[in-house]
Amino acid sequence: MLTVDFQRFRVTPGERVLDMGCGAGRHAFELYRRGADVVAFDLDADELAGVEKMFGAMRLEGEVPEAAAAETVQGDALDLPFPDDHFDKIIASEVLEHIPDDMKAMTELLRVLKPGGRLAVTVPSWLPERVCWALSEDYHTAPGGHVRIYTRAELEAKLKATGFRVNGHHHAHGLHAPYWWIKCAVGVNNDGHPLAKAYHQILVWDIMKRPLATRLAERVMNPLIGKSVVVYFTKPATRAPAGERETADAV
Repeated sequence: MLTVDFQRFRVTPGERVLDMGCGAGRHAFELYRRGADVVAFDLDADELAGVEKMFGAMRLEGEVPEAAAAETVQGDALDLPFPDDHFDKIIASEVLEHIPDDMKAMTELLRVLKPGGRLAVTVPSWLPERVCWALSEDYHTAPGGHVRIYTRAELEAKLKATGFRVNGHHHAHGLHAPYWWIKCAVGVNNDGHPLAKAYHQILVWDIMKRPLATRLAERVMNPLIGKSVVVYFTKPATRAPAGERETADAV
């Protein structure tokens, strides 16, 4: 289940792409299929072990172009172990809401992205996330959980202040917000609850079959209750003085 729209965030073979905070690797795998030189980066060694194993399986099954490359790197988002201007593109999906010093992480993303490079950031949308926090304390107080709820305006303002330019946005996973509301209402870890179990089965069916009815329904639901908001950014080819950046952003 991809959150980033690869029609908007086009990746070409041979590009060096960082999946920062890759988790289980869903975007890293798609990047690999598209022929990129992928670095899957995360703090969790166990998650990275699973990603590494899947990279190997994809290669053995012939799912990736011959020239594509993929590796996993463990580390801290506040101190990325990469040179300046290293990546053509970066994805940071569902990770910034976990990081207390998010501005430091954003500064690191800017540093390692090439001038003219593109960044895709996804975070939980404000309204669906606010409902989850209201329904369940466990949802947001678990170790490593979410430490903030972004509005899109706040996310864009922080990344613009870091030095990025905004290139548009959209929402995703409208069908998934009700599932998380159910989970928060019956117990975040209560996967066996009949209502949560039934809705989960619907989501799995939708992911596997992608019927027209649910695709149309999600298209309507996404702007209203999409579980995630996706914002696209560019690192300017040359860094203008602050006053000039503000003028350009206002146009």
